Amino acid sequence: MIITNRIKLLIELFLVSTRLGLTSFGGPTAHLGYFHEEYVRRRKWMDEKSYADLVALAQFLPGPASSQVGIGIGVRRAGILGGIVSFIGFTMPSVIALILFALLLTEFDIGNAGWLHGLKIVAVAVVAHAIMGMAKSLTPDVKRKAIALCALLGTLLWQTAFTQVAVILLAALVGFLLFKQHDDVNEVSTSFPIAKSVSAICLLLFFGLLFLLPIIREVTGSYWVAMFDSFYRSGSLVFGGGHVVLPLLEQELVPTGWISEEAFLAGYGATQAVPGPLFTFAAYLGTVMKGWQGGLVATVAVFLPAFLLIVGALPFWDRLRSHPSVKGAIMGVNAAVIGILISAFYFPIWTTSIFVPADFALAAVLYSMLAYWKLPPWVIVVTGSIGGALLAFLS
Repeated sequence: MIITNRIKLLIELFLVSTRLGLTSFGGPTAHLGYFHEEYVRRRKWMDEKSYADLVALAQFLPGPASSQVGIGIGVRRAGILGGIVSFIGFTMPSVIALILFALLLTEFDIGNAGWLHGLKIVAVAVVAHAIMGMAKSLTPDVKRKAIALCALLGTLLWQTAFTQVAVILLAALVGFLLFKQHDDVNEVSTSFPIAKSVSAICLLLFFGLLFLLPIIREVTGSYWVAMFDSFYRSGSLVFGGGHVVLPLLEQELVPTGWISEEAFLAGYGATQAVPGPLFTFAAYLGTVMKGWQGGLVATVAVFLPAFLLIVGALPFWDRLRSHPSVKGAIMGVNAAVIGILISAFYFPIWTTSIFVPADFALAAVLYSMLAYWKLPPWVIVVTGSIGGALLAFLS
């Protein structure tokens, strides 16, 4: 009887999360609104305080915040297996869509199609909108604006695979020194059904893979290990949401010749057209590199750090977040995220998308539709595709 009830619980969780995965357009902030409406207000699976605490933890950790919140809700509802089921349901629709798009792109050699150039211009509008929105909350004062500027200069002038890591670490140190007396009066607490021993194993596995995968990659010379390592490391070092994974993946994949910049940006534009987390961009990239099998491997690799971190951190969150020095370090990291985003906005997004005044005009229209007219992202993507095809026809 207990087993039957648990299976029913898991099925219900899978169906609800899949429906959210099919309908949750608009990026991580919108996803959190959908989750609140479904899980807190409608189904009452969590109370307001517990949900707020989970969202705070997801914002604190690297990785895709909305996916981590979804995993946390699944864990609270049905344990570790519930977290896995919740993740699969929310992520699966966009993974399937992007794998199919990548297969279409490689099978029919549509790399020079006008509508595909339109998708690259969509990426310009979407990232510009993300930067404007995030900068308001993450760099509200002169000190954090200065951290963002230094991060911008560092990532623009020294474009190596390790620059982003160095910038994030330095920003954490500066934030620790500048904001260590910062206090948050809105403290909340909660409880999740995870043994601390299980959480400790998850955290050890997270750091173990982060440090051992590059060694195994060098020793074996395996293409699959190298792929898994690149996507795992990118997923491990992303602070600030899915948009920040763009420069990390670009540095990992484009210079090595695994994927062209044109195909990279086309996929990023297509990712805006599908619901669910932006991290599913990895499914497209992996498919272009190694077929649908590569898409599945890349998806697992890029999301695995987020899963290990959220499960590993849940029991320790209250104690950790009570330290003002930790809050200060995260404030510094969040400010650096803005600089990294602006750097990625210029290169490779702007430099490989905006060539003539008409391109800029289309980007301005798409940005206005997104920022001022508040149209849904899929409308922006369709408009960008049609606009790119028209520009190619008229040129």
